[in-house]
Amino acid sequence: MADIGKYIRQLRNEKKLTQEELGELLGVQKAAVQKWESGAVKNLKRETIKKLSEIFAVSPGNFITNEADRPNISAVYSDEIRKIPVFESVSAGFGTYADSMVADYIPMFIKNPAEAPLLMGIRVQGDSMYPTIEDGDIIIVRRQSSVDSGSIAVMLIDNEDGVVKKVEYGRNWIDLVSINPMYPKRRFEGEDITRLRVMGLVKQVIKEL
Repeated sequence: MADIGKYIRQLRNEKKLTQEELGELLGVQKAAVQKWESGAVKNLKRETIKKLSEIFAVSPGNFITNEADRPNISAVYSDEIRKIPVFESVSAGFGTYADSMVADYIPMFIKNPAEAPLLMGIRVQGDSMYPTIEDGDIIIVRRQSSVDSGSIAVMLIDNEDGVVKKVEYGRNWIDLVSINPMYPKRRFEGEDITRLRVMGLVKQVIKEL
């Protein structure tokens, strides 16, 4: 549990939360957070793991200490955990034969069972969305054909190039914006808008430690 305690402290510091603030989000006292981070608690409660995974946007499996329990993580959360496929690239995830190109599976807490078939993970390559999304991060994407302006989405250009960008709409244009200022935005105007196709909404980012 000592390692998990350090992990919780690291996540808390990255999110710039005090122990008291994290406790408030979890509905526990500051003393409980202190115990977890010091390694004084051997196992976290199921509800605590669920809330921590939601607050820090990481897999609930990261807070399970017994490696033998990881393949059976669904037993911890019953029907609320689903294993979703992870692909090594955008093109693999949305390709014609996507089902045969799954690189891995990742357990995710999903409240609505109907949402599970629409979700998938994609390992991102490149640094155009740094620091929000870094090279090697896994993004959780919900398959859908439209997104709101300002959303981060998986876009298909000319039915060939799959990219992850922030999407901004204008009266007669669509901008694909990189978060990394080293990359210029790409504007599509008029008929060029038809070159774009929304493939999915990025709902979560899972970072490697």
